[in-house]
Amino acid sequence: MDEHDKQATLRLLPSIDALLHSITGERILLAVGTKHSTFLARTAIDSLRRKLSGEQNNNFSREDLMKEAEKNLETVWRNEQNLSLRRVINATGVIVHTNLGRAPLSENARQALAETASGYCNLEYDIANGKRGKRGAYAEQILAELTGAESALIVNNCAAAAFLVLTVLAKGGESIVSRGELVEIGGDFRVPDVMEQSGAILREVGTTNRTRISDYERAINENTKLFLKVHPSNYRIVGFTETPALKDLAELAHRNNILLYEDAGSGAIFDLSKYGLTDEPVIADSVKAGADVVSFSGDKLLGGVQSGLIVGRRETIEKIRKHPLYRALRVDKLIYAALEATLETFRREAAFEEIPVLKMLSMTEAELKERAEKFVERFNENSNLQIEIIAGNSVVGGGSAPSAQPITTLLALKHAEMSADKLEESLRLSTPPIITRILEDKVLIDLRTVSESEETELLEVLEKI
Repeated sequence: MDEHDKQATLRLLPSIDALLHSITGERILLAVGTKHSTFLARTAIDSLRRKLSGEQNNNFSREDLMKEAEKNLETVWRNEQNLSLRRVINATGVIVHTNLGRAPLSENARQALAETASGYCNLEYDIANGKRGKRGAYAEQILAELTGAESALIVNNCAAAAFLVLTVLAKGGESIVSRGELVEIGGDFRVPDVMEQSGAILREVGTTNRTRISDYERAINENTKLFLKVHPSNYRIVGFTETPALKDLAELAHRNNILLYEDAGSGAIFDLSKYGLTDEPVIADSVKAGADVVSFSGDKLLGGVQSGLIVGRRETIEKIRKHPLYRALRVDKLIYAALEATLETFRREAAFEEIPVLKMLSMTEAELKERAEKFVERFNENSNLQIEIIAGNSVVGGGSAPSAQPITTLLALKHAEMSADKLEESLRLSTPPIITRILEDKVLIDLRTVSESEETELLEVLEKI
């Protein structure tokens, strides 16, 4: 095709106005408004123009180009929608899935967001005396009660909690930490970097695999302000290892008028070892062992909303609260509302019945097998899609208990006309998106992370493929 013919084809491209008056254009215009739909239409036509300019054979009619422009417009709009927050069905079996928003909230937490925090609320107002109140007082009270701490403080995430604590308690002085705990915990969160930014001077002791109480003792000097104990989360050293007990560190620290801070990572309100989480610190145990300050996440094993929870001695917590940096890191009414509801569930001793993360974690092998079998029974036979029930493992995720892989029952999918990659893509692009994983050329669905209320939607999507 010569340049003259190419230009003739380009002149057949629909105008923005014509595209907006097409069936696809009118539907999108109603959804996003005139201004933005015009932008999307211009983007779609520009994309089609570039494609036509680069091709040699463009024997398209005006009608053909309108159809192509509509397809482009639909694609541009869908791609934009996929960038926005959308509900997805997590069928991966990864319970605390960082990419999918970590912990799903309990019904009580969702209700608190909708009914308590979506409008005006008493965030900093004391209803009893009609004066200004203390932000987060109730959530902090429950948190301290659950952990046995004297006081508590809440900031926007666990990294912020560590940064705040180190800034307030160790800036300008030395903070002693074991070499085996200088870890990177996802998202480029490196303990040495956080310490440097906080103004604390890093003092490494011991070796990667073995650190003794005597190593800490020899490192103490007139500049020592803090002992830092870091839970390695998604990292483990096994075999020839040694690390001091927290109680022994506390005794040494307090004998020398030094504070002990434990960054507990995921943290747990109570012992979860029966579910395979043998190494996760129980926050109340850390407080009882003598830690002056402990920080942990609100959206991992607690099963709540993203937040950094700080508990410890009242004098130390109040010192942190009064620092100017706290105001920059404090949370809003939405976080407090969801967190209050989550903590209340723990206080009522109903966590395993109401907190999704703990319900998933505590599901037995027999329960999951029964759910998988009933799901297959409900599935209407599809000549293209075969579902096989196989044994497998789930994952805790979120940097928690990397060695814990609870036994589960998986649904293994194979499609007569699609590869595993194509089937995974089809499920991912469905409504709602269904996120799965692939193993040995099969698409796997783990019902551990699919709520029973989502099973009907999942079935409907599978039956259409």
